[in-house]
Amino acid sequence: MKKAIGIFDSGLGGLTVLKVLAQNFPHESFVYLGDIARLPYGNKSPETIRKYGDQILRFLKDQGVKAMVIACNSASTVYLGEKSFEGIPLLNVIEPGARAALENGTDKIAVLGTSATIRSHAYEKTIKALSPKTSVVEIACPLFVPLVEEGVVHNEITDLVIKRYLETVKSEKIETVILGCTHYPVLADDIRKYLGNVNLVESGEVLTTELRALNFVTYQSTRQIRICITDVTDHFERLAKELMYPETLGPLEKVIL
Repeated sequence: MKKAIGIFDSGLGGLTVLKVLAQNFPHESFVYLGDIARLPYGNKSPETIRKYGDQILRFLKDQGVKAMVIACNSASTVYLGEKSFEGIPLLNVIEPGARAALENGTDKIAVLGTSATIRSHAYEKTIKALSPKTSVVEIACPLFVPLVEEGVVHNEITDLVIKRYLETVKSEKIETVILGCTHYPVLADDIRKYLGNVNLVESGEVLTTELRALNFVTYQSTRQIRICITDVTDHFERLAKELMYPETLGPLEKVIL
């Protein structure tokens, strides 16, 4: 494979980022690593997340990638500010997500994330550094990840959980919401159904802008999308194909880190 773009996430959710990038860069190859054996990252310590992240980044480096994207928000919090890994450009979702949210011009922003992401206050710190007067409401939504991983979406269970977590966002009429986890875009329609007309900031779109800024995207007459996982589950392949449609995926590759 010609030099590809590497992407990693704790599990299935990063495929929402991969799909957007694959559509926006139709002649680029990608290597995706979903660490489903150690999912979720959201309840892990920063030290553990860093240990896992370094293992995955070295795996991607060994695949000869030309850039690495940390799609996982929880992992992004421990690599905040780092622009490369062992000489390879490294992108995370926190900084571009904060900038994209501020572009909407609202004076209050809600951040939805895993416990680890919210506990780090990474989005709040980044937003405040860029715009000190902007108010930030942080909400941990730990049940969103298992709902998406199990394919339990667009139903009454999802609606109840969304209502439980997002009552404050609705009551305070917050107009811009950062989906601070790659799993959350799968619930975007359900979130909009509850909140109404809101601006949802998703990782895939903001990372498209970041990758274009690197100015190394090349034309490849043929491209390959590899999906690597650290464990095999009965439903991962089915959900992966649903999330990535209409992109064509090759066989899943199980890897040992």
